[in-house]
Amino acid sequence: MSNHSDTASAGLATDLTGLPIGLADLYAAANIISGAVVETPCSYSRTLSSICGCEIWLKFENLQFTASFKERGALNRLNALSVEERHRGVIAMSAGNHAQGVAYHANRLGIPATIIMPIGTPMVKIENTKRHGAGVIVKGTTLEDAAEFARAQGLAHGMIFIHPYDDPLVIAGQGTVGLEMLRAVPQLDTLVVPIGGGGLIGGIAIAAKSLKPSLRIIGVQAQLYPSMYNAIRHASMPMRGDTLAEGIAVKSPGKITTEVVRRLVDDIILVNETELERAVATLISIEKTVVEGAGAAGLAAIMSDRSRFSGKKVGLVLSGGNIDTRLIASVLTRELAREGRLTQLSLDIPDRPGQLAAVAALLAEAGANIIEVSHQRTFSDLPAKATLLQLVIETRDSAHLDEVMAKLSASGLSVRCT
Repeated sequence: MSNHSDTASAGLATDLTGLPIGLADLYAAANIISGAVVETPCSYSRTLSSICGCEIWLKFENLQFTASFKERGALNRLNALSVEERHRGVIAMSAGNHAQGVAYHANRLGIPATIIMPIGTPMVKIENTKRHGAGVIVKGTTLEDAAEFARAQGLAHGMIFIHPYDDPLVIAGQGTVGLEMLRAVPQLDTLVVPIGGGGLIGGIAIAAKSLKPSLRIIGVQAQLYPSMYNAIRHASMPMRGDTLAEGIAVKSPGKITTEVVRRLVDDIILVNETELERAVATLISIEKTVVEGAGAAGLAAIMSDRSRFSGKKVGLVLSGGNIDTRLIASVLTRELAREGRLTQLSLDIPDRPGQLAAVAALLAEAGANIIEVSHQRTFSDLPAKATLLQLVIETRDSAHLDEVMAKLSASGLSVRCT
């Protein structure tokens, strides 16, 4: 289940006084990154709008050169380095997207870069970071461990530490996403934004509440890593495990970003792993766009609680598209299974010629397609003259699966979904 409060958290205030970033900083960042970062499309999705019962616009940050919004903040921060600092080089810690943003723009600007990435970072992100010219060290079981090592390395070698989210210049760079969305679709009344450390939603919230104070900002976190949710709600939900949304699996949100979220963000929704997987699969199926788990979190939030967004004009940030191809395959096949389109069956049949053919004929009559077949004679509790037949079949939907199961059972076969 998704979790949210019945009333907005203390985010209705639109007073930005005292915050280290203002609208002018966002406009300055927009000028700095102009021409070096893609102004990605913010497009209306007719099909998703129909499915979800609200008007949905998608901000395709997965179409950046490094497939993530992180380029924006990285470039804005790198641009502020002095000549002497550029010569010393930079170091950053990242689970992938910030790493690629820093690596790409540092290489483009001739700045040496070293990236510390935690153990378990998807290989696609590690390889892409190396390809952009940075040195990569895989160290630490968490992002926080990687950060500690990065700071120590930076001090030891005189490198400038580029924080992935808790830096005013980084937050201002990420906030340019909000400027672009409101310029492209000024009628938006709700923005749904993934939260990891809080840099993206912090920057977007400053843009939105400055330009259109009535606009609601909804943050989304993975249920396994509710760090900002805990900080804002004074809760103590556990943080653990592997999440599809590793890009927002942050245990300690930033101090600056937490204050911005506390003051300007209206609510935070938590989404579970099934909801994230479904959102990734839906974006591939409907929009024909590849989005990582963190980038699909906003759609996951809407699909998990459609009544909450009914009739709203919603902007979603598809924050990144760096997902391992093997993981995409797993997500898609798991979603096919949930939809009843891919199913594993176990049947107890006599171990004699013709039985497999008979089962295959029944499935063909029912319109099901056989994907995999295996016999198990040894490791089962069946009599020696019987065998366990395991099949993976493809059906149109769950209703068709029910028809297939009924036909097999009517023929006298002992069949079950496994």
